[in-house]
Amino acid sequence: MQHVTSTRAQRVRHPAATGRFYPANPSALERAVRSYLNQVKETPDLHVRGLAVPHAGYPCSGAVAAYAYRTLLSWEGLYPTVFLLGPAHWRSIQGVGLSTAHTFATPLGHVPVMRGHVDHLLQMGGQYRIADAAHAPEHSLEVQLPFLQVVFTRFQIVPMLIGRDVDPVQVADDLTELLRDEASLVVASSDLSHGHPYDRAMDVDRRLLAAVLAGDLAAASRGEACGLLPILCLMRVAHNFGWAPTLLDYRTSGDTCGDKASVVGYAALVYDDPHG
Repeated sequence: MQHVTSTRAQRVRHPAATGRFYPANPSALERAVRSYLNQVKETPDLHVRGLAVPHAGYPCSGAVAAYAYRTLLSWEGLYPTVFLLGPAHWRSIQGVGLSTAHTFATPLGHVPVMRGHVDHLLQMGGQYRIADAAHAPEHSLEVQLPFLQVVFTRFQIVPMLIGRDVDPVQVADDLTELLRDEASLVVASSDLSHGHPYDRAMDVDRRLLAAVLAGDLAAASRGEACGLLPILCLMRVAHNFGWAPTLLDYRTSGDTCGDKASVVGYAALVYDDPHG
């Protein structure tokens, strides 16, 4: 298991998913990400402020995630702050798990953490707490970083693991002030339903996606997704700012990397700021 390394200068969260979820070799990893992005022939011209993207291994979900990340190429020249919201798969947590790390490393380099925003959330107390032990093995945030590293020249992150007891509306409202900066972006990391036969999975996922596109938090909260709370947080943030969702791609693992007897759903959603 990888871990957070402490030094006098900084603390580094080392990658835990290399060689399993994505290539460990830097050149191979960059080629893979660029290949997924290049497979997306066209995306709408939107002022994107939020994404909901899958976090499975790249052979299964990378091509779907690329639909959302492709829309960020228009951010060239900006230095965005990316709020990364995802579930904790390996260590259960209470509240919102934050990190003491100053950088998150991948084979493509080190991504700085926006310590000011992390410290701001910690000072709020309540559900915000340090959870380095949960961050250390977690892939849901890590697999997003190589896409962001290829799309952006430079950026910083606010890594947030969302526990099952979290009130997504409260988290979204707490983030609203920090997100007023036009160079901020919210990424909700989530796969959709798990373990259903292909046709059943598509039915379950389409009902959730319909609720998300309608902005119906109550209906969406009854859906199936491993990162459902991060999605609900993003929906509430979008409501607060008037961002509009667009579904760019939906597939299952039965379409991308396996049989159709038992599948996982993947979707790429983006949120447009019509006033941006």
